[in-house]
Amino acid sequence: MRAVYYETFNTLPIVAKLPDPSPKPDGLVVKVEATGLCRSDFHGWQGHDPDIHLPHVPGHELAGTVMAIGKDIRNFKIGDRVTVPFVSGCGHCPECASGNQQVCESQFQPGFTAWGSFADYVALDFADGNVVRLPKGMEFETAAALGCRFATSFRAVVDQGRLRGGEFVAVHGCGGVGLSAVMIAAALGAQVIAVDIDDAKLALAKSFGAACTINGHAGADVAASIREVSKGGAHLSLDALGNPVTSFNSISCLRRRGRHVQVGLMLGEHSTPKIPMAKVISHELEIYGSHGMQAHRYGDMLAMIASGKLAPQKLIAKRISVEEAPAALAGMGRFDGTGITMIKP
Repeated sequence: MRAVYYETFNTLPIVAKLPDPSPKPDGLVVKVEATGLCRSDFHGWQGHDPDIHLPHVPGHELAGTVMAIGKDIRNFKIGDRVTVPFVSGCGHCPECASGNQQVCESQFQPGFTAWGSFADYVALDFADGNVVRLPKGMEFETAAALGCRFATSFRAVVDQGRLRGGEFVAVHGCGGVGLSAVMIAAALGAQVIAVDIDDAKLALAKSFGAACTINGHAGADVAASIREVSKGGAHLSLDALGNPVTSFNSISCLRRRGRHVQVGLMLGEHSTPKIPMAKVISHELEIYGSHGMQAHRYGDMLAMIASGKLAPQKLIAKRISVEEAPAALAGMGRFDGTGITMIKP
């Protein structure tokens, strides 16, 4: 198979001819029909994820067709159209037993704990409990857009953030994660305040339902602006970028008893950001992380897509070939471009 491949971190990947994968007894092999290019892949390529063992094939936002099944598979057959959360639970640990596969103690992550989907084929372990069959008529690109950013944002807004209609929601960072959160929060009746330093991304956030946008250019007091617009502070705020500045602003802009959800990854030198702890205590703020979404929670999200309330396909801004993927992956540190880049094998 063709695959994007690297043998050392921070060295430009190549497109190589590699052996086709085989399914484990509890796994599937999927022919990749579409796969998203995500900032998590960039962090992995930089060497920030200890689960990645070289050499490596990245990619974790995917959709495709089942081409081979392991001997223990009961829920899927060859030819099924499927996607998968980027975190798959083992099905045996206490977290999986409680329904929290997104923090499984022995999780499987294509593109991190195993070779990923920037390839013609990808093997998926623990498949019966994690792979999701696509609704009839859903495009592969739309399904691939769900796998990390959109599903993570859905859980961050709905489950972790406990959003209620009419609340003020601040979204810090309008990349793929942030724009997903804007769309989801607006669809659920929130008054969304979108923050970024790029006017083009803010305009896109506005088109996805943001009621107000704030350019957090150098020197801007973002938290104060949000408190002014929301007449006291956001009820819910999400750091969708993963930066010490946006994380601090997200907590600082909350009203009393507000909720902060950290969605953007905080890795490497950003892994221990400053937190306004005095305010967390005195205002009884809540701080949550959000790490993917379980397969059993996809139903509500898929229903909203089917009804037209959510349109993740609108987040796809660019389509590239596998041959263009190495340069696109290496260039993600520049934060240029808007929306989701989709790779078509």
